[in-house]
Amino acid sequence: MENKKVITVTSPLLPSLEDFMPYLQDIWDRKWLTNNGHYHKELEKALCEYLKVPYISLFTNGTLPLMCALQALRITGEVITTPYSFVATTHSLWWNGIKPVFVDIDPVTGNIDPDKIEAAITPRTTAIMPVHVYGNPCDTQRIQEIADKYGLKVIYDAAHAFGVEVNGESVLNAGDMSTLSFHATKVYNTIEGGALICHDEKTKQRIDYLKNFGFAGETTVIAPGINGKMDEVRAAYGLLNLKQVDAAIEARHQVAVRYREALRDVKGICVMEDIPGVRHNYAYFPIFIDAEEYGMTRDELYFKMKEQDVLGRRYFYPLISEFSTYRGLESARPENLPVSHQMADSVICLPMYHNLSAGDIERIIEQIVK
Repeated sequence: MENKKVITVTSPLLPSLEDFMPYLQDIWDRKWLTNNGHYHKELEKALCEYLKVPYISLFTNGTLPLMCALQALRITGEVITTPYSFVATTHSLWWNGIKPVFVDIDPVTGNIDPDKIEAAITPRTTAIMPVHVYGNPCDTQRIQEIADKYGLKVIYDAAHAFGVEVNGESVLNAGDMSTLSFHATKVYNTIEGGALICHDEKTKQRIDYLKNFGFAGETTVIAPGINGKMDEVRAAYGLLNLKQVDAAIEARHQVAVRYREALRDVKGICVMEDIPGVRHNYAYFPIFIDAEEYGMTRDELYFKMKEQDVLGRRYFYPLISEFSTYRGLESARPENLPVSHQMADSVICLPMYHNLSAGDIERIIEQIVK
């Protein structure tokens, strides 16, 4: 029997070792490995330009920017958020002693449903934390209108939204702050890493204090900060990856085009289409299975693919609201989140990366098209 290679759900964008070695040699020569070094500064500057944002602070992962955003904006009490995300979204609230309040999602985008937000606001609500799910931009205008009406802050978890724009404007400029993840699985990565985007220099300074233990000088600590700094090696790696990310996004786009072409008319399979006016980054390619129409449940298809060494991911399943930490919250009750449960129970994210071969794409499609 022929042994087929395993097709993984993702594969990292890597700079060439040949290009990376001179950067490493320079870091070794400088002997400055962390604490706002040369490459750290260069990457912040380059990312501001590429992402069309005014201020960016680099972090060692994508969770710490969420935690520091909450600290920087002095968020307390309750924060309205989505159950359809990675657990870091709500874990950042929990670690800050904030109660997450879940509301249901939009069935087209998977993002928080603005129509459900107002009903969840209480006197203890201080902020909204939406997620640009799969890189689909939230209805930022509606969310901002609600926030302004009730005096709430808005922090966007934009972990999936690197480079995403709406009518030429970066989605990262919406709200009070946005956070990014540069984890190895993302469209753009620094192996591990993340960033926090804000709108003014004073706020960036506070964030930079918070991510460096709260130090504002050699002997002055102004807040109970944390160690969230990105090192020089990963910053240099990030500079190199930035040079090739556009080509990687276009390659992902072509994968998405082929998937849609092959799957759009398959009975019982629903795919997400591009949104007019949006520059997508093709971070993920979710499909949704209607078991009755398709003749197979989501899990049956997922495990069938797995047996053939095609690894999808049920992303996001289970819902955050189903984990033991959050299950006891009133807002986590399944009857409050019907769309979230429907999407979580029917989704498979197909393999999606820049160097997915044409043969592998056809092998993936064959598993789904009966």
